[in-house]
Amino acid sequence: MGDIDKLYRRADAVELATLVRAGEVHPVELAEAAIRVIEALNPRLNVVVDQRFDIGRASAALVRKDAALAGVPFLLKDLALSWAGVKAPNASRFLKDHVAAADSHVVGRMKAAGLTLLGVTNAPENGWSIATEPVLYGPALNPWDANVTPGGSSGGAAAAVASGMVPLAEATDGAGSIRAPAACCGVVGLKPTRGRVSAAPFGDWWVGGAYGLCNSRTVRDTAAYLDAVSGSVAGDPYPLPTPPERFVEAMRREPGRLRIGYTVAAPGPVDAEVKLAVEQVALLLEGAGHVVEEHDLGVDLTALWQTYTAMSVVEPANFWAYAESVMGRPVTALDVEPITWAVIERGRRVRAVDHVARVEALRQSARHIVQDLLPYDVIITPTLTQPPRLKGYFDMSMTDLDAYNALWADAMFLFPFNISGQPAMSLPLGQFANGLPLGIQIVGRQGGETLLLAVARILEQALPWQNRHPPVSARASEQGERHGI
Repeated sequence: MGDIDKLYRRADAVELATLVRAGEVHPVELAEAAIRVIEALNPRLNVVVDQRFDIGRASAALVRKDAALAGVPFLLKDLALSWAGVKAPNASRFLKDHVAAADSHVVGRMKAAGLTLLGVTNAPENGWSIATEPVLYGPALNPWDANVTPGGSSGGAAAAVASGMVPLAEATDGAGSIRAPAACCGVVGLKPTRGRVSAAPFGDWWVGGAYGLCNSRTVRDTAAYLDAVSGSVAGDPYPLPTPPERFVEAMRREPGRLRIGYTVAAPGPVDAEVKLAVEQVALLLEGAGHVVEEHDLGVDLTALWQTYTAMSVVEPANFWAYAESVMGRPVTALDVEPITWAVIERGRRVRAVDHVARVEALRQSARHIVQDLLPYDVIITPTLTQPPRLKGYFDMSMTDLDAYNALWADAMFLFPFNISGQPAMSLPLGQFANGLPLGIQIVGRQGGETLLLAVARILEQALPWQNRHPPVSARASEQGERHGI
């Protein structure tokens, strides 16, 4: 194993970019090291579904060494964003041959940051799952245990990062889809404040309920990526002021004495190990001198979920109408997965007045959530209420949409912050008794990523996860060459 391979398996994105800027490594070397890991591990995990090593090698040869994330190997998720010349099927058989004609705004920022694209990650069809098992690609596997889900809809991204294929992978979140896979795979996942990252050329998704960022292995990598891609386009519906300081630098400051709330109260059962992990994090922060108290979310989560899922079928119906114009024919039940077809049919039947009423109800709920949590600098909750589910549990071959949506009870602490717009972050702070990763969510105030990242950095130091590696991973291989890399 060469020195560059050892370096790549050990270093995070910030360190790799620093070495590129110093001239100690070349982006082409990093790209080739990443390709070797992907080629070795992906047959076992099925997380990179479109390998674009041609693009990666070409861009690595030309990358500006002074770019913020110069030469860092990277993967794009097969959902929402467009990278010119790369297939963009949204994990759907109907769009399997669709190729993006132009870059999304955020893709332009990715390129300017010097990221080296090496491929596209597995995702469920149109992102409608917190598992990753599309018919088009087959299931993505969790590097910790192939029998359990890596989460979704960014399951391919989280599994690729957890296994060490790349230090960073793009991810999106409409009801927990950055944070749920982060918890299942033992990586970091931040859903930023509404408006922090532009959705251009789209106005927004799900009336501001969907967000984009990444999965990573370290808090500082998430901060550096947020610096690279954040910012508004003139006319965006939720513009935020530009922070006076880069997140990756500002998060290093000690946050002072904080008031922190925590809750483990959900409408359904919460696993005992999950409860204990949340309480241990709360005790740790209290022991560090912060004011910590229990505070349950002051909203009917079951009713809120019903309203959110009823509202969120309309935009997918509109998306599939757009897809029909792209493909030049109507979409049929044979073209998409059964639950996708159920979403399309229900979305087409929604009356405009009912949709507007639900949007207004969600906006009122968002205000209530934000105001209820204003006394706290940070809120701590479980990421998922249960351990990672067995593969097949979130079954998109179901035809009963209401029964399918009810399975998302595991994500009861996730979707409220899609509605409220607050930044929310899953950290791999614990482990279940069986060795699977256990994620804890921390939530900040609107626009409060700097403080949230600072608290995450403190927790990363107090409860480090850097030496925990799944059985199928580049680092596990290095520590015994068990997988023939």
